[in-house]
Amino acid sequence: MSANALFRLVEDDGETPTLLFDEIDTVFGPKAGGNEEVRGFLNSGYRRGAKSLRCVGDGSNQSTEWFSSFCAVAMAGLGSLPDTILTRSVIIRMRKKAPNEKAEPYRRRVHEKQGHALRDRLAKWADTIRDDIAAAWPEMPEGVSDRPADVWEPLLAVADAAGGHCPERARAACLELVRAAGEGSGSSIGIRLLTDLRDKVFCGAERMPTAAILELLHRMDDAPWADMDGNGKPLKARSLSKMLGEYVTAKNEPIGPRSIRTTQGVPKGYYAEDLADAWLRYCPLPPEKTATSATSQVSGGESVAEELPGIRYITPQAATSDRTA
Repeated sequence: MSANALFRLVEDDGETPTLLFDEIDTVFGPKAGGNEEVRGFLNSGYRRGAKSLRCVGDGSNQSTEWFSSFCAVAMAGLGSLPDTILTRSVIIRMRKKAPNEKAEPYRRRVHEKQGHALRDRLAKWADTIRDDIAAAWPEMPEGVSDRPADVWEPLLAVADAAGGHCPERARAACLELVRAAGEGSGSSIGIRLLTDLRDKVFCGAERMPTAAILELLHRMDDAPWADMDGNGKPLKARSLSKMLGEYVTAKNEPIGPRSIRTTQGVPKGYYAEDLADAWLRYCPLPPEKTATSATSQVSGGESVAEELPGIRYITPQAATSDRTA
């Protein structure tokens, strides 16, 4: 579907349509060219009553017009989608059927009638509870807020209206799918960097030279830092600075390298106090870490100061209080 067709379909339908996109990777994949108009339409339409602004007319004789963009959308495809669409979606990751798993083949002549019957039953039931849930404020599971809450709130309201085991199952699904979406998000290479710096690099150190940070990042077998582009090129100092510069310190200044005075000179590096605010705001809760674990990770239990000059460790208790503050 082209962007123009989408806008006209939703605006002129008279009733809110349901859009089904299969092979969505051909719309937003790396060879599809972005399709910014379609992405903008889908982004704007995830809330009831949403509209999107477009130009209409021919040549220089054009004017702006608001088009309705709210409707139900289901998308299926390979790979991932733009981050702005993922954050507005309930993401269900599918797997190929295993050889030992059996499923009844879909036959349109048989199952289309069953689908229509189920749809009609649901529509009839929805009409009976529409007024009751229009202003409902369902209780959200702990930890689900902001945009995930926007997405799940109407689903939980319907589950509450259905009663029985539906409210409990819906909230369990909400927690599981929101968690899985957060863990599987490819959007957060920056957050992955922040988290690795906190949990596997600094580990209680007050400051670290850039060379030492990069050395530790490159050693991580399960991380992308040693092969950033798939061709064996590791993360370098300039890229590290650029990625961390997307975040700010507690003073609302971009995180950047600063001079670190050591016995061997004054190299550039990073301070934990500059990263602390970003760690607090963006990273998941930290695992139990101590300065001792950092020492063994870097040099097998030998003196870290000898191998990585310019690193000064604070006690685990102090690190915890700083992080809490």
